[in-house]
Amino acid sequence: MSHTTDAHRRAAPRKVSCGVITVSDTRIRATDRGGDLVADLLVRAGHTLVHRQIVPDQRQQIRQAIASLQDRCQAILITGGTGISPRDETFETVTSLITKSLPGYGELFRQLSFEQIGPAAMLSRAAGGLVGKTMLLTMPGSPAAVGLAMERLILPELGHLVQEARK
Repeated sequence: MSHTTDAHRRAAPRKVSCGVITVSDTRIRATDRGGDLVADLLVRAGHTLVHRQIVPDQRQQIRQAIASLQDRCQAILITGGTGISPRDETFETVTSLITKSLPGYGELFRQLSFEQIGPAAMLSRAAGGLVGKTMLLTMPGSPAAVGLAMERLILPELGHLVQEARK
């Protein structure tokens, strides 16, 4: 890691305001283990959970949920709907809203996922980028995938990502 990256991380905010959206047609709050894990890991890391909700896997509902959080949060984390089944709409919806793409996030997620589950990692369409100045990151809904994304990618860089997005 370079000296410059270290300096940027040290200057980054330690507390980020976050919204969590679970995209699912079948989960309810009591069965949303992936969303529970995102929220729990964020709070344990010292971030602020501004809002959490579950929305159906429908483009308009996902769009509305993002729009309602965009001005209230520095980062929006979405779990679910990133696969390739006919009902999975998260990728198409999110990528249509992104104003500045962060392709490395999805690439790194799939690389790390490949190490755990092999070639099935290619089925994930995890994506990230900015919607205006709000960081938006998606991940699959399974707790194992959420843990991987949060612990290895999102939490170590969240403050730095937000800092760069807000310049």
